Amino acid sequence: MNETLPPKTCTIDRLVTKEAEVGKVLAGQKTACRRNGRYADIGETMDLQGNAFTVTKVYQQALGDLTVEDAKAEGHETIDEYRDSILSIHPGMPWLPQMKVWVHEFQKAE
Repeated sequence: MNETLPPKTCTIDRLVTKEAEVGKVLAGQKTACRRNGRYADIGETMDLQGNAFTVTKVYQQALGDLTVEDAKAEGHETIDEYRDSILSIHPGMPWLPQMKVWVHEFQKAE
């Protein structure tokens, strides 16, 4: 899986910014972050409160392809809970099954 990714649309320091989300990452409850743009390259490191996390995968996914495992990786118990969380952050945003998002998977750096 060595396909060329398009240029980033944002920087890694903007990937996880909300306090509750940062807490979930630090607690090991959140290992992925979906965004409408590409915020990081594979191997890039983000710093959260002095803890380093390395991006291990970056790929596109349609919202309709989201699984319960994906929602759990985002720190939520169900797809509905994840969807409601996203829609509360982005009022007026439609939740369209065909809408593609960028998935950034990460893990605590060694």
